[in-house]
Amino acid sequence: MPSGLVLAVRYLTVLPLPGPRHAPADRLGQAAPWFPVVGLAVGVVLVAVDWVTARWFPPLLGALLTVTAWKLVTGGLHLDGLADCLDGLGGRDQEHRLRIMRDSRIGTFGAVGLILFLMLELVAVAELGPHLRAPVLLAAPVIARATPPLLARLLPAARRDGQGTLFATGVSRTGAALAPAVAALVAVAALGVTGLVATAVALGLALAGARFMAARLGGLTGDVFGAMVEVAELGVLLAVIAWAGARA
Repeated sequence: MPSGLVLAVRYLTVLPLPGPRHAPADRLGQAAPWFPVVGLAVGVVLVAVDWVTARWFPPLLGALLTVTAWKLVTGGLHLDGLADCLDGLGGRDQEHRLRIMRDSRIGTFGAVGLILFLMLELVAVAELGPHLRAPVLLAAPVIARATPPLLARLLPAARRDGQGTLFATGVSRTGAALAPAVAALVAVAALGVTGLVATAVALGLALAGARFMAARLGGLTGDVFGAMVEVAELGVLLAVIAWAGARA
């Protein structure tokens, strides 16, 4: 297995591969082109979990178990970034926001935001039709994990010596272009034209969210990268549901 792929799997999932999970951020940036591939593996796990839960449990409970598996297999990594970003928005100024985000404790904004976010994701998964559930669960993690390398090349880092800065220095132009290209291919293979729409919406939401946070923090941080993965995943779910409804 290529070393970049091993590094990406260790960082983005809880799979017990040998070696440290938290590698230097610049090396992680070099492994960023493998992020969508890891997302595909996550998607396969979700499809398998959903197949089992759909046969044993009512639809809403099955969706809850699938979303739970979704967060467990990634160790809640991106949810942590989302909570930190939401807490940081309560800061008075740029420096205060960054200081809040460095605090490991979760605040009111982060807690309430996570609850609402997970409720949205749960209902969205539950509302997917039987013919859409598997391809969406396969494609969403792939599309979302294409966002960090893309954003790293498009927007500046908030700190000169932060993890986001080191990650961005490791991401090459080729890697930043390859990740969304792989995501789009998987999305089209799984969902056809709907996959292209979902990819465009998800990446657009992630870029808009990252710009919003960068304007308040002076750039991107590792938490912002994680938060935008979550935003992109939810964006895929909502885009597919809305597109299917518009064509019905």
